[in-house]
Amino acid sequence: MAHSCGRLASGLALVLIAVSVTGPAKADAGIDDTPLHSDATVSASADGPTIDPNIYGQFVEHLGRGVYEGIWVGPDSAIPNVRGIRSDVVAALRRIKVPVIRWPGGCFADGYHWRDGIGSSEGRPRGLNAAWSKSPETNAFGTHEFMDFLDQIGAKPFVSVNVGSGSVREADDWLRYMTAPQDSAPGEERAANGRAQPWEVPFIGVGNESWGCGGNMTADTYAAAFRHYAAFLRTYSGERARLIAVGADTDDYAWTDRVMALAMNWRQQPTPLALTSDRPLMWGLSLHFYTFAGNDWHAKGRNVDFDENGWAAALARADLTDELIRRHSEIMDRYDPEKRVALAVDEWGGWFQSEKDAPSQLYLESTLRDALIAAKSLNIFNRHADRVRMANLAQMVNVIQSLVLTRGAAMVVTPTYHVFDMYKPHQGAKALPVRVETPDYVRGNVRLPSIDLSASRDASGKVHVTIANLDPARPNRLSIHLNGGHWRRATAQTLTADRIDTRITFDKADPFVPRPLPVRLAGSDVEIVVPSKSVTVLEVE
Repeated sequence: MAHSCGRLASGLALVLIAVSVTGPAKADAGIDDTPLHSDATVSASADGPTIDPNIYGQFVEHLGRGVYEGIWVGPDSAIPNVRGIRSDVVAALRRIKVPVIRWPGGCFADGYHWRDGIGSSEGRPRGLNAAWSKSPETNAFGTHEFMDFLDQIGAKPFVSVNVGSGSVREADDWLRYMTAPQDSAPGEERAANGRAQPWEVPFIGVGNESWGCGGNMTADTYAAAFRHYAAFLRTYSGERARLIAVGADTDDYAWTDRVMALAMNWRQQPTPLALTSDRPLMWGLSLHFYTFAGNDWHAKGRNVDFDENGWAAALARADLTDELIRRHSEIMDRYDPEKRVALAVDEWGGWFQSEKDAPSQLYLESTLRDALIAAKSLNIFNRHADRVRMANLAQMVNVIQSLVLTRGAAMVVTPTYHVFDMYKPHQGAKALPVRVETPDYVRGNVRLPSIDLSASRDASGKVHVTIANLDPARPNRLSIHLNGGHWRRATAQTLTADRIDTRITFDKADPFVPRPLPVRLAGSDVEIVVPSKSVTVLEVE
């Protein structure tokens, strides 16, 4: 399936993309050691928008082994755990400073009834996960376990309430249970189940994919439902709950237009004397977009043993993220020029065809291509930090583009994990304008800028530039001019591998551990040769 678009974002070159997946080729491009050359300018003293740490958020759903084994093993497990939550996964996630996690879904959320997941483990009803192959659901991992997990890793909750098969009353009761003071009836029930103090619940997702698995709604019916829920969903202690409305699936721009028109404000056209409020009903509007090899949901391409066509087609689709954000933002700007409503890309990542012998549903082995998809996507989010203030990788453990994979007691981190680790200095830093002149990477009908980057300045004044070299065969000599500031030291680390389809395995050493890369600093100019098919972070101070 072919798809084409043009886009111009944050000073990056205008390109025309046409995706086409064709016949077999070698799994790797022929290596040419002659570097290409690119030039970049970073406005290092500019006062750009803050890159919200929540852009580096995660998503976990009751699906496959994402929760059971991936996070929850139970307190009696031989796998090291704290109150049933596996310790190796917690340690890995703490390292990369995961800021927020979305739960319990996903499609699962609109069939989830929270009371099934509280109380003694022996008394919790066993059910079926209707959203995902009617698989068994023990309800062993519920509200208390999720909040304990967040406490252990230092993240905030983004709780999706059940709009599809639930009710306003059920959602309100859940928020009362989580946030009401201890001396209230909901607080007393919570305390009887082991938690006296209320939890902070800063983010509430009002449904999930209500245009599909969450209710098959039209934009008009969802907007009416959102308005109804928004009237009753509140926290009873701590900060005000920030409501995130269901946004578009990929390029459904009409959905964004209609929901913004009908559901952003308390009153669309208040009369001069009527009671009204300027505060939007929603804190954010979501966007879901997945990357695969091409643009056909029914032919996503293999996630292992792919060729260069599969590499190029997937990166071309990831590149569409920029156009989608730009066009949805333009619609939001018409209703919200002050950018009070965030765009929350709360499901994104690579979703390829699972192998026939996959150990669990939607389990994907992880390759170098996933690292480039993550790097390119995060660069795009950083460059749109004025509107994008949350993003959630799908999904954190053992499901599609994971940070962590487990196999029984064993755990490995993925190349995507390393990218999040490399990019964590961007969290809370000021986004800096960048301009890049770079040769195109061309494969068949795919044409992309070979270098993709974003930059930020942290509170100490250090500048970080994250660089993705999409070309699988050619290194790139990148000359970066830092416009503003005085610089004394520059260092860099890079992630790459021998082949585009190099994968992480449980029985071999991690081939993706970032390694130091030589850097030349002369005044305000930095020169660095980034390897082919690589992700690099440059720090200048």
